[in-house]
Formats: sequence, C-alpha cells, structure tokens
Amino acid sequence: MNPSGKIALVTGAGSGIGKETVLALAHAGAKLIVCDINEDTAKQTADEVNAITECLRADKVDVSDREGMRAYADSVHADIPAVDILINNAGVGLAGEFLATSLEDWDWIININLMGVVHGCHFFLPKMVERGQGGHVCNVSSLLGYWIGPEVIGYTTAKHGVFGLTECLRQEMRPHNIGVSTICPGIINTNIIATSRIVGKDDTEDMRSKVDAQYVKRNYGPDKVAKGIVKAIKKNRGVSPISPESWAMYYLNRLCVPLSRYIARTTTDSMQR
Repeated sequence: MNPSGKIALVTGAGSGIGKETVLALAHAGAKLIVCDINEDTAKQTADEVNAITECLRADKVDVSDREGMRAYADSVHADIPAVDILINNAGVGLAGEFLATSLEDWDWIININLMGVVHGCHFFLPKMVERGQGGHVCNVSSLLGYWIGPEVIGYTTAKHGVFGLTECLRQEMRPHNIGVSTICPGIINTNIIATSRIVGKDDTEDMRSKVDAQYVKRNYGPDKVAKGIVKAIKKNRGVSPISPESWAMYYLNRLCVPLSRYIARTTTDSMQR
C-alpha cells in the first residue's frame, strides 16, 4: 500500500516510535489520526503533522481501556468509514524476574502491551474489512517477541503474544486484501526506560539510569523504526526486524535455537552478577 492520500491511525503517538511513525507517514503523504494517553503530547504531535500534511484529529486514549477504545473507535467511524492504515504502537516497559512480578504488574503489562493491540484490531479492523478496499495493519512487537531477554519476563510474554497474534492475523486478513506486519524493534533510544516499572530491585533508579545510559550510548533512534514501518506498509512485509541485533537474533532463532538460548542464558547470568 502506498500511504499517500491514505488515512492512518497511530496509537502511542505522543513520543518515541509512535511520534516518529506519524511524522514519517505524514512525509509519505498520509492523513493522520493520532492518539496517546498523554493528551498534551498527542496535540503536540498533531501540530507537527499539520505543518507537513493534515492531522484529522488528536485524542487522549488509553488502549488498555476496552470501553474507552470502543467509544473512541465509534467516534472515529462517525467521521470516516474506516482507516486505511492502523499502527498499534502504544506500549510500556516492565523489568524484573517472575518471582518479583506481582499479579497487578502482570495485569498492567498485559492489558497495555497485548490487549491494547487486541483492542486496536478488534475495534478498527471490522470496518476495514466491511469497507472492502483493503488496508494495512502494523502491530509493534519487539526483538523480545521472538527472543528471550534477561529479567523482562512480563514484557517478553506480552510481546511474544503480539508476535503470535499478528502472524495469525496476517493469514486471516489475506482474503480481505489487508496486509499485516509484525514490527520488531531492538534496542531503540526512546523514553521507555524512564517510564518502565522495575520490580524486585533495591535501587531501581540507579538501575534505570544505567540501562538508560546504555540506550543513549547505543543511539539507535525511533526514526529508523518509523522508516521500517513505512517500508513494511509499502512492501507488505510480514515480520520486520529493525536494528542489527533484531535481525541477528531473528535469523539465529531460525537457524540455531540452541545458540540463541545460550546467548540469552549468558546474558541473563551476566545481568544477575
């Protein structure tokens, strides 16, 4: 699908990957609908879009709120028959081992990172199908959607879920001419570490600052993920790893699972020391 002239909806559009994706789609000629749990940042993104193309609306939306997402979709569909492009990007981070992760933490990470994607698809895909003119969906998973990372069991579980959901959805949407892409970023320099929950650690702020410093040093920006998302839409890519480490682990998982697990195990042991 060529994004030019199409209507694209992006969740989590106020910062990071979501914002850069919005701007990349705007430069590609799309019209945008943006939403974020932070109303101010959503509106700031909308202002930047309007300097490039047209932002149809900017809204405060919590993707984990089922009835809120239902009302939001109804409101959007009162304005247009269906979106052409849906980007389910909104997400949060959770670090910690299983024994330190409470059920409340599980509810939080699953409801946002997995059910937020389910809600986006549930409330926007049917209208896309009903309209009968095709479309494209990108669900943002992660390198941790197919690899095992150290001490991020909650986040990894949710992203594995997004990966599986999106792969299944791609097959189901083929008869409707709707492309579906699984986006798998690696270590991307966004504000996710600053907003992540860290459980089971005595000095969470010290750990947060150390991890954040590594992300800053890596300096692989969200704009590169945005370019990958636009390319996935144009080329109808199924799985789209983004960043060298994502590609490396993707192919390693396919070609040599024992080596992939060994790297995961040694990385975990190093983190624990």
